[in-house]
Amino acid sequence: MKLREQVGLNIRNLRNSRGLSQEQLALAADMDRSYISEIELAKFSASIDVLERIAHALEVAPKELFNERG
Repeated sequence: MKLREQVGLNIRNLRNSRGLSQEQLALAADMDRSYISEIELAKFSASIDVLERIAHALEVAPKELFNERG
């Protein structure tokens, strides 16, 4: 799996585990819902700054977005 795909999957899994919709995550990270969707689907690569905002909104350390999960 490519890193971009892993990050997108991790964001989706973390978001779902917290009971957040894409819209709620987008609001918390101050970005557009469609951008969250594109990142989760690995259609866009997110910048380090964007990943930091998403991690903060998910209340996790940024490194958690890169972990390999089974």
